[in-house]
Amino acid sequence: MEQRITIRIADKEYTLKAATPEQEELIRKAADSVNKKINAYASKFASRPMSDLVAFVALNESINSLSIQKKLESVGAEAASLKEATDSYLKNIM
Repeated sequence: MEQRITIRIADKEYTLKAATPEQEELIRKAADSVNKKINAYASKFASRPMSDLVAFVALNESINSLSIQKKLESVGAEAASLKEATDSYLKNIM
């Protein structure tokens, strides 16, 4: 059941659709996180326009996302290697 929700980011309201209650919670948490990061940048760079602060947050979030993707790929490769080693070990003992 799709539900329309309203969130506020950088003092501007946005109406979005959430397909599930879980998605709504995720959207609201993401908006809260973005606002907290904007406020943190605003404290450090008070003279900067809001567009710069939003750009800083977007860049920071993109860097974090890429870093997590890289770590996930590394963990996936390590898991595949461990599975291969385990399979090889089990073949040898049987």
